[in-house]
Amino acid sequence: MNAIESPSLNGVRRKLHDRLLRRVDVRGLERVPRAERRLRVREEALAILREEGHILPQSALARVVNEVSDEVVGLGPVEFLLRDPDVTEVMVNGADDVYVERRGRLERVPDGLFEGEEAVLHVIERIVAPLGLRVDESSPWADARLPNGSRVHAIIPPLSLRGPVLNIRKFALVPFTPSDLLEVGTLGPRMLTFLTACVRGRANIMVSGGTSSGKTTLLGVLSSFIPDDERLITIEDAAELRLGKPHVIGLEARPANVEGRGEVTVRDLVRNALRMRPDRIIVGEVRGGEALDMLQAMNTGHDGSLSTAHANSARHLLWRLETMALMSDVELPVAHVRDQVASAIDVIVHMARLRDGRRVVFQVATVEGVRDGDPVVTEVFAFRLREGLRGAFVATGAAPPLARVLAERGESLPAELFAPGSDFASPDGGEAA
Repeated sequence: MNAIESPSLNGVRRKLHDRLLRRVDVRGLERVPRAERRLRVREEALAILREEGHILPQSALARVVNEVSDEVVGLGPVEFLLRDPDVTEVMVNGADDVYVERRGRLERVPDGLFEGEEAVLHVIERIVAPLGLRVDESSPWADARLPNGSRVHAIIPPLSLRGPVLNIRKFALVPFTPSDLLEVGTLGPRMLTFLTACVRGRANIMVSGGTSSGKTTLLGVLSSFIPDDERLITIEDAAELRLGKPHVIGLEARPANVEGRGEVTVRDLVRNALRMRPDRIIVGEVRGGEALDMLQAMNTGHDGSLSTAHANSARHLLWRLETMALMSDVELPVAHVRDQVASAIDVIVHMARLRDGRRVVFQVATVEGVRDGDPVVTEVFAFRLREGLRGAFVATGAAPPLARVLAERGESLPAELFAPGSDFASPDGGEAA
């Protein structure tokens, strides 16, 4: 029996992988818990190595067994990245170009993670096949969700010019708390006090921002302020929200199957939710014609609803909602849609990701109807990049009329909450991305 040198570890791994596939019922393993599944594969891998008489250094043994078990019951080369608690997103831009987002910053993974495009396609197939989806030339992209809630998007040639591309966005197993957001400098205490009153006082709130700016995280934190005796219905394209509330009904959209049938859209779910006696409707992200149904729900007694949407500012969000509502199959005058948007939305919380990777609440604004054909948007709190050395959260000095409405609903706010000046200095500086 000869000790295996490092250059031949790849050969050992490939041979071990082939033998495992012949000896292990992979489909049967899918019926057992994930931890036990991996344990069985590791035990079988060690048994095969002993049978073949390989003697490996302890570090090499652990590496080979872990890599092979990742390939058999995990997601192969990216499995170790998904286990890293500091990694929030894995971006495979082809077989030889992999990045991760770690603590808000992009980092390139050393070359050699995948042995070729077939290895990337194998990982994609492993993700989408159990969901009844496929990714091939006739259906060259797919959205999916891993069992742990991570969101997956895959796209392949001919649409992708870089070979097969895979994005996996992870989500924290333990939801963020309001204290967590204060500690990392996502928002200031006066902002938090105001938003807490808005949620409890049943104001309709939209969270806007760019991709990966922290919209869903903030939405989850805001939802924590909803009283426990209310019935919540969440609607998402891909389930991400984890609400620690006793009465939550989660609805998730469904793409068409391989025959092009069975699609259920977010708009379908919004309409269904209205028949389910919700106290509040929480739409994970508004992207299209469902905006009109959501706005109508907000305007017809479903106060306190929350949602997110992509936008560049609070005012830009209103324009986008207007455009999305016009995408519905209902013919309405633009002025009427604009009135609906301005009367439905009470508060806009705009998120931004700074160049240092930090996510901050960049703007908190209220919407106060329409004047001269345009929505009236009042900035109440903001993040000022140039305020001091590190930037700061500030109150603009505007006391919104919404404060009077909240007081009538039992959520009184002191006048000094809106006094102009800094909330507190953010712990890290940076410029908006």
